[in-house]
Amino acid sequence: MSAILISILLGLTAAAANVFGGAIIVQRRWERRYLRYFVALGAGFMLATALVEMVPESLELGGRSAAYLILLGYLIIHFFEHTVTPHFHFGEETHTDEFMHSHKGYSVLLGLIIHTFFDGIAIASGFLVSNALGWIIFLAIFLHKIPEGFTVSSVMLASGRSRGTAWGASVILGGATLAGVLTMAILRQHVDAGLPLAAGVTIYVAASDLVPEVNKEPGAKMALLVFVGAGVVFLLDVLFHLH
Repeated sequence: MSAILISILLGLTAAAANVFGGAIIVQRRWERRYLRYFVALGAGFMLATALVEMVPESLELGGRSAAYLILLGYLIIHFFEHTVTPHFHFGEETHTDEFMHSHKGYSVLLGLIIHTFFDGIAIASGFLVSNALGWIIFLAIFLHKIPEGFTVSSVMLASGRSRGTAWGASVILGGATLAGVLTMAILRQHVDAGLPLAAGVTIYVAASDLVPEVNKEPGAKMALLVFVGAGVVFLLDVLFHLH
């Protein structure tokens, strides 16, 4: 199976996780506390994946210019989350007064669309470099896809939108993920730019969005799950290099 076909199939899987996350908040039938475990595991897994796998591969592909692209990817998400999007937190948004105006809910959606688009870029870029890198990146992204869909639906409901609109927002995020995969498939010759940009985005989401949410939780359990997530990347790296 070609790298592009695998990327598209896994992009669809990641998109489905976005939609499922949106259904969690809309249906109100799921234990939300379990999402915190996904966030903690995802934080450690994503951070380790970006620093141990994506950054070295990016520098090998693009040299010094890749370092600037990594920084650019980081700053792109910072710009959208803290300039375009007011008072954004990755976890469930509960400050309904901050989202009284519907346009603020849509600005959060815009920030997350940019982020999920680069999720797709990351998945496709990884498989264009190697199957091992592609699978590790996919797992890192998949771990935070359900909380991501949960977040955008929470924000839309808090801004006064209907349940249908809230769930539709998670569907849009899934579409943005798939769009990122397809964009990288078309521009596959530019993987030396796509991978470092995605690495910067991944570092931002892990270190600036997810880890602060984990640190809000009392006790050591959540913090230890970050180490578990990072440790899984190490184990996967060892297993892939043994074959």
